Amino acid sequence: MEGEFLRTPAEALREQETRLQGCRKCTLCEARHTIVFGSGSATADLVVIGEGPGADEDAQGLPFVGRAGQLLTRMLESVKLSRDEVYICNAVKCRPPGNRNPDADELAACAPFLAEQLGVIQPRVILSLGSVATQTLLRTKEPIGKLRGRVHPYGGAVLIPTFHPAFLLRNPGQDYKRMAWEDLKLARREYDARRTR
Repeated sequence: MEGEFLRTPAEALREQETRLQGCRKCTLCEARHTIVFGSGSATADLVVIGEGPGADEDAQGLPFVGRAGQLLTRMLESVKLSRDEVYICNAVKCRPPGNRNPDADELAACAPFLAEQLGVIQPRVILSLGSVATQTLLRTKEPIGKLRGRVHPYGGAVLIPTFHPAFLLRNPGQDYKRMAWEDLKLARREYDARRTR
């Protein structure tokens, strides 16, 4: 019991990931190749949360490695953040078939794992990507268009919703890009302000 308190955040996340292997809490386990736990800094002040892994992520076991992941990397870099200094994960850890949205029961099955991840990392800022992740975290049905553009309290952190990179790839117009850029700048301001406290 005493040694449990001496674990580093990285060790605690590795242990959690190990415990998660073989999970059969929902039907997503039936088609997955890999549980996509998360990646990045275990002591990150900013955590990025998407909805669930896609085909590339399922194959590689890492979040946001496909086209949407490449865009996410550029989005973070636009506000002077690297993937190494943030932590990136998803609301569900297994790929929904055909990249469909996760069902409510699948999100509920994975909720304790995400809560435990956030409990270890203790971020100051959470950037939620898209409607599914945002609505799940904030326990609301409001659309992303109404939730984005402002700061939401979330435990000891703040949550800033923005559009999912996959949505931005499907909707290449300047309006959505501009709004996402505003959200990223807001996240960066909160990140800077909270790190100096």
